[in-house]
Amino acid sequence: MNISKNKFKKAYPSVKPQYGVWNGLVDTNVAEILAGSGFDWVLIDGEHAPFDVRTIQHQLQVMGQFDTPVLVRPPHGDTHLIKQYLDIGVQTLLVPMIETAEQAVQCYQAMQYPPKGVRGVGTALARAAQWNRVNNYFKTAEDEMCLIVQVESVKGIENLESIANTEGVDGVFIGPSDLAASMGFLGQADRIEVKTVVENALHTIRKAGKIAGVMVIGNKPLADHYAECGANMIAVAIDTLLLANASKQAAQNYIENIENQSNTKYS
Repeated sequence: MNISKNKFKKAYPSVKPQYGVWNGLVDTNVAEILAGSGFDWVLIDGEHAPFDVRTIQHQLQVMGQFDTPVLVRPPHGDTHLIKQYLDIGVQTLLVPMIETAEQAVQCYQAMQYPPKGVRGVGTALARAAQWNRVNNYFKTAEDEMCLIVQVESVKGIENLESIANTEGVDGVFIGPSDLAASMGFLGQADRIEVKTVVENALHTIRKAGKIAGVMVIGNKPLADHYAECGANMIAVAIDTLLLANASKQAAQNYIENIENQSNTKYS
């Protein structure tokens, strides 16, 4: 048995944008729907959604019947947590709140076996190695690991060039919402000041030869604009918002003054 190839990593360094959807609903039916919907990739969000290691594994198992690459965002870049994620079969991580090259290096080392890194050896218990049934897992795993670090603060932007040029970092993903908050514009990710920083960041990342990612939800013109600025990994939808917006619209089609009802029900 050979190791599973990382389809997401192999899609780059193509300049063609890869469009993805965020998975925040902890349900295997949702996972199956998303993986079969036609997006270039799906990301399981372990930072803000109520996932744990076991439920992430369940999502991976269900999505595994499709060719759609699956990424996972941990709650933080903890070495011990990354070890567990890799052992259950995660090959591409998007690690949030990276502000320095040193943090990026620690994430890379957590994904590599010694001597390059500090990943613990536990293949007999690891789904990733098919419980020691994958041929030459130790020699082949490294090539299939993909590290995307998320920069979403003023400090991270200040250190962006060094982060993007860090060995082992495959890409940098810009989070406009947290970046806007860090800049003093909480809830205003569409401000021109924020957009300008994002545009410059995308240019810097691509100059370093890395995957340049950004989240743009429900705004295709802006997504197209960021693609022109160099973004080739763009998150364009979130399952929770798809359901929330569609269910609200469905209700509005039949119920008058639904906004007033929603506002007064819990007053």
